[in-house]
Amino acid sequence: MNQENKELLLKIARKSIKNEEITKNIPDSLQENRGVFVTLTINNQLRGCIGYIQPIASIFDSVVECAKSAAYRDPRFPPVSKDEIDKLKIEISVLTQPNKLEYKDKNDLLNKLTNKDGVVLKKSFHSSTFLPQVWEDLPNKEEFLSHLCTKAGLLPDEWTSGQLDIEIYH
Repeated sequence: MNQENKELLLKIARKSIKNEEITKNIPDSLQENRGVFVTLTINNQLRGCIGYIQPIASIFDSVVECAKSAAYRDPRFPPVSKDEIDKLKIEISVLTQPNKLEYKDKNDLLNKLTNKDGVVLKKSFHSSTFLPQVWEDLPNKEEFLSHLCTKAGLLPDEWTSGQLDIEIYH
C-alpha cells in the first residue's frame, strides 16, 4: 500500500471516531475486500482494538466501522471520551487471507511459525488471534502460543497437543 493511501486511511479512521464527514472520493485500491483491524493506544497502552480477519467488506468500509467500534464498542474498555480522541494513536492493519498451517506436532509448528505471522488458533468452539505485531511483545514462540491458547479459553499448553487448527496471515 502506498504512503498516500496509508495517510488517507488514518484520516478516515480519525474522522470516523470524531463522527465527521468522510470524503466519498476513495481510490479503487481501498475498495478491495480485505481483513482489517484498527488498534487504538494512548501512551502505548491499548485503548481499543476491533477488526475482521476475513475480508467481509472493503478496506475503506472496514476502517470506518472498525475505528468506531474500537473507540466506542470494545467491551474491554469504556468508550473513548472527547478528551481522549486527539491523544489516540491509530494503527491500521490490512490483512491477507488466512491460510491453514499444516503441521505434524509441536516441534513442526514451532519450526513453521515465523515472527511475521498473524495467527488464528481454533479448537472446537474456542478461537483467538494475534496480529503480527504481537510478536513485538511476545517474541518467544512458546510464550506467544501459550498466550494465544489462554486468550481462546484453553489451557496455556494446549498448543503442544498438536490438535489445534492453526491459520496464518500477514
